[in-house]
Amino acid sequence: MTSLQAVAALVLIAAALSVIMSGAWLAWQRTRNSGWVDTIWTFGLGLVGALSALSPLGVATLQPRQIVVAVFAALWAARLGLHIASRTNKIADDPRYADLIKSWGSDAARQMFILLQKQALVSIPLAFAMFLAAHQSEPGFTLRDALAVLVMAIAIGGEGVADWQLQNFKADPANKGGINDIGLWRFSRHPNYFFETFGWLAYPVLAVDFTGAYPWGFAALLAPACMYWLLVYVSGIPPLEEHMLRTRGEKFRAYQRRTNAFFPGPVRSAS
Repeated sequence: MTSLQAVAALVLIAAALSVIMSGAWLAWQRTRNSGWVDTIWTFGLGLVGALSALSPLGVATLQPRQIVVAVFAALWAARLGLHIASRTNKIADDPRYADLIKSWGSDAARQMFILLQKQALVSIPLAFAMFLAAHQSEPGFTLRDALAVLVMAIAIGGEGVADWQLQNFKADPANKGGINDIGLWRFSRHPNYFFETFGWLAYPVLAVDFTGAYPWGFAALLAPACMYWLLVYVSGIPPLEEHMLRTRGEKFRAYQRRTNAFFPGPVRSAS
């Protein structure tokens, strides 16, 4: 794959994501339920990723690795997108976005559009990683392909279990106002975010070539780094934990003291 082909793919991916997030803004304008923003983002990114994986740029014929990556993108988007859609259908608004919208006041529409375009911008490394992984030209099904499949299976399975455990906890009226600290949530306050980030490691596993034959492959490392940054420092843990502290108070502070925020591990003793 030439540099020109890689840049062309990057431009097309950026344009597609911008259009998708413009559509998410219109959906929010119509429904006033910001939960649909993440639903559209998930399905949109999955679609862009799958199409970029199957792109003929840089290949003479469709390769098995392109199909593998397209399946990764489709499975990820289907599981997460359907989960978010189901959750959104049961709420009036997403509290993370709702707090921002309230703070913006009369300028909310413009600020929301800008925010979603920023979301499109930071999503570029994610879709580009799918493209790069799919177009790694090492022939045949190799150990790296098997490892990538294992990573993605663990990620989708782990995130699915975490979401299922949280959903079951919330469905029990006895747990209203409580803190879910059972199952995977005993070892991490956000196990779903951990497994989400872990899954993006599958793409650099496929793309990175230490022989130097595929230098563009190293750019796929930006995908897990970007997702980690977003979930841990920007749009994931900080606003969600702020909401939990506001609504759960000391119960959540105690959970913070005894449980890791992101990486699963031994439970720390309360101080």
